[in-house]
Amino acid sequence: VQLQASGGGSVRSGGSLRLSCAADGDTFSDYAMGWFRQAPGKEREWVSVISASGTTWYTDSTRGRFTISRDNSKRTVYLQMNFLRPADTAVYYCAAGQGPLRSITQQMGIHSWGKGTLVTVSS
Repeated sequence: VQLQASGGGSVRSGGSLRLSCAADGDTFSDYAMGWFRQAPGKEREWVSVISASGTTWYTDSTRGRFTISRDNSKRTVYLQMNFLRPADTAVYYCAAGQGPLRSITQQMGIHSWGKGTLVTVSS
């Protein structure tokens, strides 16, 4: 499956953005999907994941502010980001994988990565 992420941009602290990740292929619904981010000088980290059946996980820093969702009919996964903070500034990547969600968060079982989209949050 090939992934194309979009929706990044520049916002002020407290603002919102919605990222989208469109997939090709007919097997999208079989995959767990995840959003990851990499800030300058830091390692890539997971942000949120959603299983094929719709179970969602968030990190402590994004729970309550970010919402991950998927539309299998459109083969698209979304990340609604509200109350953005400067610490959220990073390149955001979507990924498709299979296996337990915990493995996905550890970047194991990943089949495909999308190209990143930059999110910049200014204070």
